[in-house]
Amino acid sequence: MHLKSHIQVTYGQASEAGRKEVNDDCLGSRLPEEPLLTTKGVAVVIADGVSAAEGGKQASEIAVQGFLTDYYDTPDAWAVKTAGHRVLTAINRWLFSLGRGFTHAQRGYVTTLSTLIIKSHTAHVFHVGDTRIWRWRGGRLEQITRDHALRLNASDTQLTRAAGLDLNLDVDYHVIDVREGDAFLLTTDGVHEYLSDGRLTESLASLNGNLDTACAGLVANALENDSPDNLSCQLLCIDHLPAEEDAAELSRELRQRPFPPDLGPGMAIDGFEIEAEIDASKRSQIYRIRDRESGGRYILKTPSVNFEDDDAYIERFVMEQWIARRIDNAHVVKAAKLTREPTFLYNVFEHVDGPTLAEWMRNHPQPDVRQVVAILRSLIRGLNALHRREIVHRDLKPDNIVLDAEGEPVIIDFGACFVAGIDEIAAPLVRDQVLGTVDYTAPETRLGRRPDSRVDQFALAVIAYEMLTGKHPFGRPFEKAQTLADFAGIRHTPAYTHNPLVPVWLDGALRKAMAIDPRNRYAALSEFEYDLTHPNDKFLLTEPIGETVSRSLAVWKIAAAVLLVLVVVLMFILLNR
Repeated sequence: MHLKSHIQVTYGQASEAGRKEVNDDCLGSRLPEEPLLTTKGVAVVIADGVSAAEGGKQASEIAVQGFLTDYYDTPDAWAVKTAGHRVLTAINRWLFSLGRGFTHAQRGYVTTLSTLIIKSHTAHVFHVGDTRIWRWRGGRLEQITRDHALRLNASDTQLTRAAGLDLNLDVDYHVIDVREGDAFLLTTDGVHEYLSDGRLTESLASLNGNLDTACAGLVANALENDSPDNLSCQLLCIDHLPAEEDAAELSRELRQRPFPPDLGPGMAIDGFEIEAEIDASKRSQIYRIRDRESGGRYILKTPSVNFEDDDAYIERFVMEQWIARRIDNAHVVKAAKLTREPTFLYNVFEHVDGPTLAEWMRNHPQPDVRQVVAILRSLIRGLNALHRREIVHRDLKPDNIVLDAEGEPVIIDFGACFVAGIDEIAAPLVRDQVLGTVDYTAPETRLGRRPDSRVDQFALAVIAYEMLTGKHPFGRPFEKAQTLADFAGIRHTPAYTHNPLVPVWLDGALRKAMAIDPRNRYAALSEFEYDLTHPNDKFLLTEPIGETVSRSLAVWKIAAAVLLVLVVVLMFILLNR
């Protein structure tokens, strides 16, 4: 990725045991280097180990250290929400397992936890327990977390939620916008229970120096107000965020390498010899090339000069190689490992020696149903590899699938991919929204909604239908549809009406996977795969009664007509003996 975040923050913290012998609080932060600063952001975590629990101190340390380590180890294509929840779920289960040897009264390894992540122009908040996160903006202090505690009396509370308390963790998650000049304050109850909102506001209004000193002052004030608990707080001030004026710098970053010249067979570029042009469109050119040094064959993709001044297009083109380097699956094309520094802007991928699925379909107009299902199952494995990293292909179609020498499908072309983690990063440009090919694009994408994995599920089902029947399941009305009402009026034609060898239950699985409303599709591709190989009784009853009756009547009419003809023939024979 060339895009850089340019987030600049100032941080301070303070923590004391106070009047207790042991400090069960733990806090930490991480301001990583690029590229993690852009893809993951800045993280601040505060935890208050439950003192009534035997392992409260260890629990808070595990939670803070574990989050700051594991969050930055998650795939950079993941959205913050996905990464945070996955890490917190793992931490909670680890704490719960450590505490299983304790009695309920001892409560094991239990801690509160509040996490703040600043990525681009957004603050992501994960919270459980009664630690707090506050935002200071324009002279106003706002508490942005809600305590998970039950007030028992004037001095005592009982936690209703905490990490390590139960096998399943219910975490509050929400996002808020961030502006330059904002400050975020994180506190444990030993501080905020003994300082009024007015006192906190007064302290933040007078910030003009070292934030560690400011935090130490808040801790001291709470201690003076007879706080009997551990005392901890953190301050994070937002000094600079990516802004529109960074557009020129972004443009320079994206244009570090020039577009390649026109290429043809026999020409060379950076040690690669062009063997043949495979495809050319208004968006790119694709060539089969040979590395003169190693003799290996690869695929070279070059950008179209039509977009030489389009930063959004260039960013998307650069992203294709970025995506390919992060996926390791036999059914997803791999990025080539270059041994020489490119002097031009291009992408190099492994060469899959075989026809596209579109070519295969033309040569196999009546394929074996079992072979089609086998191809679908392999494609599901490839799509799952993308989806696990929150990458949606968005342009899955027969032309973007190549069959290798063993007949196994390989997904290619990431030019329309949606990457959740990158979509969260603000950029001083209007990102190019490539929607894919109309015939395979899910209705919700064409209506401008945020894509998810069900978009690829829809496309896969349409491809399967075409492989089995040679036709589109919705016909021309689907291509013409532009509004929600248009899509609502579209009707699916059962695959077995075109190909009687398609089982009714298999058509039912395809019908569900390509439902117009994404909520009616499979929750996961694994469920779709299961129904492709295990007849689902529910689909044997999905055909409308009217169609069933009409088909039955037609069959009986034909049978009656045939019998009538036979009776007449027999009577004619008998009468003429």
